This record gives sequence, C-alpha cells and structure tokens, in this order.
Amino acid sequence: MELLLQGLMNVLDIKVVSILFLSGAVGIFIGSLPGLTATMGVALLLPVTFGMEPVKGILLLVGVYFGAIYGGSISAILLRTPGTPSSAATALDGYEMTKKGLAYKALTVSTLSSTIGGILSVILLIFIAPQLAKFALKFSAPETFALALFGLAIISSISGTSLVKGLMAGFAGLLIASIGIDPIGGFPRFTFGTANLMGGISYIPVLIGLFAASEAFHTAENVLIQTKTVSTSINKVKLKWAEFKKLIIVILRSTFIGTFIGMIPGAGGDIASFVSYNEAKRWSKNPDEFGKGNMEGVSASEAANNGCTGGAMIPLLTLGIPGDAVTAVMLGALMVQGLQPGPLLFTNHADIVYTLFIGMLFANMLILFYGMLGIRLFVKILQIHKAILTPIILVLCIVGSYALGNNFFDVWVMLIAGIIGYVMNKYNFPPSPVILALILGPMMEASLRRALVISSGDVSIFFTRPISATLLLLAIGTLLYPIILDWKKTRKTTTDAKQYDASNID
Repeated sequence: MELLLQGLMNVLDIKVVSILFLSGAVGIFIGSLPGLTATMGVALLLPVTFGMEPVKGILLLVGVYFGAIYGGSISAILLRTPGTPSSAATALDGYEMTKKGLAYKALTVSTLSSTIGGILSVILLIFIAPQLAKFALKFSAPETFALALFGLAIISSISGTSLVKGLMAGFAGLLIASIGIDPIGGFPRFTFGTANLMGGISYIPVLIGLFAASEAFHTAENVLIQTKTVSTSINKVKLKWAEFKKLIIVILRSTFIGTFIGMIPGAGGDIASFVSYNEAKRWSKNPDEFGKGNMEGVSASEAANNGCTGGAMIPLLTLGIPGDAVTAVMLGALMVQGLQPGPLLFTNHADIVYTLFIGMLFANMLILFYGMLGIRLFVKILQIHKAILTPIILVLCIVGSYALGNNFFDVWVMLIAGIIGYVMNKYNFPPSPVILALILGPMMEASLRRALVISSGDVSIFFTRPISATLLLLAIGTLLYPIILDWKKTRKTTTDAKQYDASNID
C-alpha cells in the first residue's frame, strides 16, 4: 500500500499529468485513423522517450497505447472503419446502431466499457500479475494451437444469417494466410516469384479494405444513384442506468477474457474482442439481435480489447516476455531506460513499477474523460455530406495502408480487398470470418506444426494436455452451438405448425 501511495504522489506531478493528458489525446487520434495502429503510434513516439526520465517516457507510451485501442472504436462505430484491428468486432454492432440513429449511445457504451475494462485489467495486473504470468507460461505450441482453433470456431457465431457463407469466407481467409514463407520449412508458398508476397499478406490492409473501403464504395454508389442528400440521422439517445446495469456482467466477463488472452504471448486485442463477442452472444437472452445493433456486442468487444492492454503488460513486467506487438516495442523502451523486465524489476525498481501501475489507472480514467467530452464532437462526423466524407475515407484508407510498411503494394491489397468486400456485401457474405482467419491462420499453422515436431507426429499431444484438451472441447462446442440452436428452432417451429394444423382440423 505504501508503494501505491508513493506511486500516486509521483503520478500527480504536473509534468507526468501533462504527459498523460497529451499522450492520451494523441493515442485516440492515432487509433481513430484507419491503418495507424497502436503499435505504429507507440513505435513512432519511442525515440521521443530516449531523453526522458523512465517513468515519464514509459507513461508517454502507455497513454498512446491505451488511447489508440479506445480510439479505434470511434471510426468503427461511426463509419464502419475499424481504426485498429482490435475494433473490428466493435464495427459489427456499433455501425448498425449508428444506422439506427444511436451513434451517441453506441459511443457511450464503448467509452464506459473501455474505461471499466482497462481499469479492471490494471487492478488484476497489480494484485495477481505473478500468478497469472506463471499460468501463461504453461501455454506452449499445443495450447496455442487449441486457442487459435477455438478462435476460428467463432466463425459460426459471426457468420450472420448463413453459416455456409461464413465458413466459405473463413476458408478463403485461411487460403490467403498461407501465402508467404513456410513457418517451419522456410520455402516460399504461392508467392509467384513476387518479393512483396514473401512476407505474406498483412491482415491490416485487408481489414481496411473489407470494412472501410468496401463501405466507401457502397456509399459512393448510393450517392451516384440517388439525387437526394444521403445522410445518417443522429438521435441524442443517452444510455439509461437500467440499460447499463444489463451490461455490467458482459463487461466483467469480457474484461477477464481480454486480460487472460492478453497475457498469452502472441495473442492480442483483436483475438480477445472476437472471443468476447462470441461469448456475449452465447450468453445473451437475445442472440439473434447480434450484428443488428446490439449494445452487448459493442460492450463485449471494447471491454475485452481494453482489458487486453493490462493483460499484455503482465508477462512483459513479470517475465520480460511481451504479450503483443505494442508491448514488444515497450520492452525496448524499458531496456533503453535501463530497466530489465522480470522478477527483479519488482525488487530493484519497485517505486517505478508502482508508479507505472498508478499511471496506467490514470490513463484509463482519461479515456472516460476524453470519450464523454468528445462524443458530441465525434457524432458531428455523420453530419458531413457523404459525397465529401466518402473521398476522405478513401484517402485515409490509402494513407493508412501505405504507412503500414511504406509500400504501395499494401495499397493495392487494400483496394482489391475493398472491391472483394463490396461484392461480398452485395451477396451477404460476412467479412469478419476472413479477418479472423487471417489473424489466427498463421498462429494456428505454426503452433500445429511445432507441436507435431515436439511429439514426433503424435496427435495425442493435443488431448493429453489439460489446457489444450479443454480449449479443443470449447472449440467443438462453439462450432456446433449455433447449428444445434438453429435445429431446435426449426424443430420447434415445425412442431408448433403441426399443432396449429391439428387444432384447426379439430
């Protein structure tokens, strides 16, 4: 407790507070722009911290990190343009709420869920970090494969009205994910002699294309066909306390899922948000409303991806193992400052560690401050005429795709994905399974093959280890659950129809 109080006093320094305020705003701005991910934002500002004191430098990056994860939800909700990969699941219901004129409420749900999820994950980081980190170490190749397969099984829940179309989209995503260098053998696959394909196809340009560019193409078509002004109505419908109470369980469950997935090296907020979205749909009383503007979908996704931020810091600080790409950059920042992450960090630099903890709590509170203060400003984006907004979105898509690797090839990938996404929308193929497969495909393949190398080709390694066996059972259950649910509904409808006919005959 003494260390926490000392950390609080250190954070309340006017310079530290100013850094957190500024970095939080910068992070939200970066996160709301397609392609400019949290990783990119932290990496760009890393050189700025070299001449700063350790606490100030690390908290500068923390503010950008936390702010960017939240900022991605703003464009996802208002424009169906996920600012970061972690917000892809948010767009599923957030944009549908916007189309109903409920953008104000959707942004409020996102802000509250993000804040609570982030704060709770930091509290978990403070009190049970070492124990959680030890559990995360039990994840080797078999467990990681089972986790990836469980994530892919979620396709059955995000496929919309047609499971077959969702599975087809997911299979296409897996095929695209196989392009590049073989993870074990090291030989090129489906590269056709093109150097740009040697590293595979990044999922971020594909995500921007399938969600943002395709929506821009669709909007442009409507603007060209219609003679009237195309606009989205904005109703300032506030979130009621009774509605928020129903979201509390969703937020708590999603935060724990996000924290747990965040502490697994190699996982991240994108996986956590889709898994939490699936669990929210599974436990919801109205699962059919998901994908049509359900607040629980927005809440689950945002609580999870912000909960993932604290979770990713657990293995970084306790073991020196980054939980995701952003914390990998932060690992470098800590070492530049002369701080070696690991168990000794809590012994040799306890004052700095607990100051960072308090700073993280403060950074999450700033999300609430900026979010609630800026909602009225954010929704004004929808008042811009579509004929003006659509070209701006396309320019942002191009800039974001190019900035990813300073390679115009990514822009072509984004544009092709945008055209494919436009066609998919026309024929009701869901884009989310493609992104999910692109994210999880490489992880699943590499983990599967490493596990088989370890076991000399014996597949029983996946079923004799408790964690992997449990995750595989959950994957099977997740995949079959929607099918069984539809079968029960069809059977009930048939039975009710027969009873109705029999009563009419009588």
